[in-house]
Amino acid sequence: MRVITQQSFGGPEVLTIVDAPEPEPLPTEVLVHVKAIGLNPLEARLRAGEFPLLGRPPFVLGWDISGVVGQAPRTWRFRPGDEVFGMPLFPRAASAYAEAVAAPALHLIRKPASLSHVEAAALPVVGLTAWQGLVDLAGVSEGDRVLIHGGGGGVGHVAIQIAKALGAYVFATASGSKREFVEGFGADEVIDYTAVDFAEAVRDVDVVLDTLGGDTAERSLAVLRPGGHLVTAVAEENARLIARYEAAGMRFSGIAVDPDPVGLRALVDLVEQGRLRVHVQETFPFERVADAHRVLDDGHLRGKLVLTL
Repeated sequence: MRVITQQSFGGPEVLTIVDAPEPEPLPTEVLVHVKAIGLNPLEARLRAGEFPLLGRPPFVLGWDISGVVGQAPRTWRFRPGDEVFGMPLFPRAASAYAEAVAAPALHLIRKPASLSHVEAAALPVVGLTAWQGLVDLAGVSEGDRVLIHGGGGGVGHVAIQIAKALGAYVFATASGSKREFVEGFGADEVIDYTAVDFAEAVRDVDVVLDTLGGDTAERSLAVLRPGGHLVTAVAEENARLIARYEAAGMRFSGIAVDPDPVGLRALVDLVEQGRLRVHVQETFPFERVADAHRVLDDGHLRGKLVLTL
């Protein structure tokens, strides 16, 4: 099979396609013949050496996959020919930039006919980050006021839809050029962060979901109601900031997404109810992974990028 690997940290040009033997699934694992691979901004940071999650190269990036089970020798969960998707093993290496991936069966679910392989590969990391943050951690419910930072990005556009499905009133920050895009996913109010300070435009928010980093989490303290809750995917280990939130009587939670078949099934339920869709900005053939990473590096994505095989 072919895999995309790298021998050093660097720009997209360090990603190279090589031949490798197919992995052998362990007991409780399946071998997935991959049809599509979702790309995430974290992978660009790992490629460049900005974040030490996978150690030093060589390694194979990637977690989001959709494909067809090729082998399932010692698990009862799937059979060869089943279409499945998920984000196996995160944050351990799943080596998903490959034509075949050995993955724990428990980390995958069956792909419904309502999702193409491209859409299914785009959903797990962003969908589970949003679901675990808004549902499992924050417990968003009917009537809550929710602020989602980065409403046009991968996590953000899915989080808007989940919050709306839970009955929340949703504010979202985005650049002015993305206003219509973000409104299309159900945001009640879109705040153009290039023109307005969100900390002055919003008040009495129950839950803030931060997908941006920088000083966003710190500035979000001003918009929360007493007892409000910040959930961040990017500043979860900032001890000083946690102390500030606690001193102000607010809750602070960091989200490091877990493989979660229950959460994935909940997301599929929303898809099949017509309440959730994942937007794929662009697809790239497997061979053009470097071009895809150049788009990742540019930032300002609308939704997700996907490699196809």
